[in-house]
Amino acid sequence: MYPEALRLLIEEFERLPGIGKKSAVRLAFHVMNMSDEKAERFVGAVENARAKVHLCPVCQNLTDGELCPVCASEKRDRSVICVTEGPKDIVAMEKTHEYNGLYHCLHGVISPMDNIGPEDIKLKELLSRLNEDVKEVILATNLTVEGEATAMYIAKLIKPLGVKATRIAHGIPVGGDIEFADEVTLARAIEGRREL
Repeated sequence: MYPEALRLLIEEFERLPGIGKKSAVRLAFHVMNMSDEKAERFVGAVENARAKVHLCPVCQNLTDGELCPVCASEKRDRSVICVTEGPKDIVAMEKTHEYNGLYHCLHGVISPMDNIGPEDIKLKELLSRLNEDVKEVILATNLTVEGEATAMYIAKLIKPLGVKATRIAHGIPVGGDIEFADEVTLARAIEGRREL
């Protein structure tokens, strides 16, 4: 139905997360309708990002520098490390402007069903960072079976090291109605309550 080269482009777009067949076709046709200059800029941006962005050797977040800006900053609290599943979680945490510690990006979670074990995520890199300066590790994995299992696994690993393991609170989102919240969310909200 489509020329071979266009079909291959559609297939590549379809491999992207959240992109179905219709969106892939729409994106492919958008690229085909770009001017040569815009298409070259698009391709150049992809190639540039692939060439320059790498993992920070300290926290495993994405960076285009020697260290990521958080690890390079002298103003961050080096006694606290917030552990996340992925780089997008770090961006979300930074947008709050409430956290001033360091991060560690696991690039996944333990998931036996998907054949992902502790050795398949950036866990040994986290353990190598735990020294006498680190007093607390905040486990900010998602509230999924895999995220919970990963948090529990890490907590058990670091407990003998004398580092406090804490879990981010989960509960009712701002603007959310209690009547529409599920039982697990409500239970987490009650567990994570704090004094006013």
